Amino acid sequence: MAIRPILEAPDPRLRVKSTPVDTVDDEVRALIADMFDTMYDAPGIGLAAIQVGVPKRILVIDLQEPEEEGGEPVRNPRVFINPEISDGSEELNVYQEGCLSVPDQFADVERPKHIRAKWLDEKGKAHDQLIDGMLATCLQHEMDHLEGVLFIDHLSRLKREMILKKLDKARRLRAA
Repeated sequence: MAIRPILEAPDPRLRVKSTPVDTVDDEVRALIADMFDTMYDAPGIGLAAIQVGVPKRILVIDLQEPEEEGGEPVRNPRVFINPEISDGSEELNVYQEGCLSVPDQFADVERPKHIRAKWLDEKGKAHDQLIDGMLATCLQHEMDHLEGVLFIDHLSRLKREMILKKLDKARRLRAA
């Protein structure tokens, strides 16, 4: 298990469309373990394989929601291999999203409130589930990465350009 570097916008590799996983094997499970280590270290709640430079249709998510208000986050790691959304509600939710590949930048994004998703887990077991709330939003956000889409692509051109300028400025300040 290792912490891998996270690609940051505007890295062109983030725009690559990820390919399906043919077989869930030890190599895939090792990548998943690295992805969780990387996500927890960042810290974040979701990570797509492309964000660590691997163009495979693999996501890890852990909302780490506390059991009680003000309590310690409870880990509930989830793996989504070859995820697909088969249905999305017409009813929408707005969440303030951020992204490990667009560090320290946040914006409101509107997405379907409920989705039906299909995927494989790390054991290769198939799942088909109706998902809502924060998990639905996070899954849609991470699945966008598989298509080469970032959350900032859901914003107006002006907002997107402002965020990219802030990222560039922060990168230059770190380098100085």
